[in-house]
Amino acid sequence: MSTGVQLLGFLMCLGGWLLSFISLLNDSWRVSSFSDQLITSQWYYQNLWQTCAKASTGVTNCKEFESMLSLAGYIQACRALMIIALILGLLSVVLASMGLKCTKLGSTSEEAKGKISLTAGIIFILSGLCVIVAVSWYAARVVQEFNDPFYGGTKYELGAGLYLGWAAAALCILGGGTLCTSFKGSSPAQTRGPGYNYSAAQPQKIYRSAPSDNSITKAYV
Repeated sequence: MSTGVQLLGFLMCLGGWLLSFISLLNDSWRVSSFSDQLITSQWYYQNLWQTCAKASTGVTNCKEFESMLSLAGYIQACRALMIIALILGLLSVVLASMGLKCTKLGSTSEEAKGKISLTAGIIFILSGLCVIVAVSWYAARVVQEFNDPFYGGTKYELGAGLYLGWAAAALCILGGGTLCTSFKGSSPAQTRGPGYNYSAAQPQKIYRSAPSDNSITKAYV
């Protein structure tokens, strides 16, 4: 595999990891807007850490979730998955930078670099899977509550943070798959030309031409 394709895979993974971080910090994992009166309207939005309300006057009030144990189980699970994804992504960035063909780390061979890239690619794929599970699980709960006619709370819709998470997961999985293919491309090249097989059991014979002796040379007619 060419160095350019490997570098492209690394950049995709790096972009996916950064998008995962932005998605986790984004305030709008779920949004809801409605009008109380003809003049006054409220816009509510939440993420994994806090809930906010913004009035039409521009005033915004945010409140962090007080107790983690009082949160719904899926929110706690999504938090854990996103944090694990970021940790795995950081580890993969370090490994992938060491396994690039354009970097030099001591006397590391091309085959060893290929194995490092393979490991980094697998971890990047795991990171992307953690992100996609977290955002998909959260989105499924939002859709379920929105379509439930007996749900008495505020009904929300999908926010920008979820779309950022899906984009991040796609980049991590695609980039990780590209890095995994570098293991095959980094295998040692075979020596070209005809092959010679020598048996160790039989001693090698060296043939030399017989020395010429001018003193005993005879001419025959």
